[in-house]
Amino acid sequence: MLDDLDRPLGLDRTEPKPEGGRRPLWAAGVVAAMAVIAGGAWLTTQQDAGRGTGGEPEARAPIQPLPPAPPAPASTLPQVQVQPAAPDAAPQQGQQVEVENGVRVVRGGAAVGPAIIHVPDNADHAALAPAPDPRLVERNRFGLLPKRGKDGATPAQVYARPRPAARAGQPRIALIIGGMGLNDLATQSVISRLPAEVTLAFAPYGGRVEQLADAAREAGHEILLQAPMEPFNPADAPGPHVVPAGDAPRAEDELRWQMGRMVGYFGVINYLGGKLSADRDSMSTVMAELARRGLNYVDDGSAPQSVAGAAAADQGVNFLKVDVRIDEIRRPEAIDAALVKLETLAKQNGVAVGFASGLPTTSERIANYLSGTGRSGVVLVPVSAAFGAGDKR
Repeated sequence: MLDDLDRPLGLDRTEPKPEGGRRPLWAAGVVAAMAVIAGGAWLTTQQDAGRGTGGEPEARAPIQPLPPAPPAPASTLPQVQVQPAAPDAAPQQGQQVEVENGVRVVRGGAAVGPAIIHVPDNADHAALAPAPDPRLVERNRFGLLPKRGKDGATPAQVYARPRPAARAGQPRIALIIGGMGLNDLATQSVISRLPAEVTLAFAPYGGRVEQLADAAREAGHEILLQAPMEPFNPADAPGPHVVPAGDAPRAEDELRWQMGRMVGYFGVINYLGGKLSADRDSMSTVMAELARRGLNYVDDGSAPQSVAGAAAADQGVNFLKVDVRIDEIRRPEAIDAALVKLETLAKQNGVAVGFASGLPTTSERIANYLSGTGRSGVVLVPVSAAFGAGDKR
């Protein structure tokens, strides 16, 4: 069965091809001459390469990391938080790009939708702590893994986004967007178009998951590790290194492999895991590992039989459960209705947590909704700020 982790976010990986135009006759001769010259140069290069490599073909494709975010200019005005695109990134067909005061703004485009620019209050616009913090990592065969600091600091405390100021009694909503890191375009779109208060969950399978996770934190988004766990149906398993049920040593190894794929996350959220989360002993193994490493846990609400909350309580792990799965039905009107439900629960209970995929339609509907949350009387907070608020077990 294919799912969002097997076919990343449901998006086509092929790049759009620009439409070609007809060349005038005089250009044909120039193109032909250039082709002959280029062909000769290529042949010479291939012959040289063959002499240097024993005649075997060779292809090299450099992997370029995302460019660092530019420093914010000194100003008394609030800064617009937009993730800059790579210098050689061309706008998609149908998009208009403007650069004003050093900020790249993308407008329009059927594939991405209108840009949503978030201008935070100065009090809420606080940078995340650098990652990795030397106090909070240890190196083993899986890479850099999180750990508790000798001074008592934990990744859950240090890597979370600073809590925004909120009026007493003001309803709060928190949103988690999952499937990040599997597709560069979709991940970068979510990073740039959604407010920094939205928490992003990164799956461990992406080839550039570490660089994309760093880019998300640079833009102000706190991050979670979205850990694939064993489902009831083996055919639904999303890939290798799934945390299994009933095998504690292997479960620890697979979870540590996942943890070593990136740094800077403050907690873990499950992906699938119906079989694992229904097994108290297996979940206790997972929670004991998270407790040793100072991480929080979020249950994504997909498994009705989950005993994750009880296992977390046994091991002293901070626990949170998603209230509304925003795009289980992926029609725009259904997504809008789920967001209204999330807002209603927040007004009833003080805080509500939603989970959604990073599909373009979903992120567009969420962006449209969040642009009006100030008028609806609710405030958006990072999911880390929802821990301990009300009864979320």
